[in-house]
Amino acid sequence: MFRYRKAYILVRYLIIVMRLLSQTSREYKGTKYQKFWVVIPNKLIEKLGWKTGEDLEAEIKGDKLVIEKD
Repeated sequence: MFRYRKAYILVRYLIIVMRLLSQTSREYKGTKYQKFWVVIPNKLIEKLGWKTGEDLEAEIKGDKLVIEKD
């Protein structure tokens, strides 16, 4: 039983690394305006039950960005 619990904890707390991407959307009077995005793996989107086009809310808690379905 202990091995099962240990494996469960490792799977439950699996860390998925994502990369912050950016692109210059426009430049106006010498100022560059950037757009940023993070690609979230399909497996996480499916587990959360999120669908394309849904509104999401973002909140900063300490040094973390928390994204939730609206």
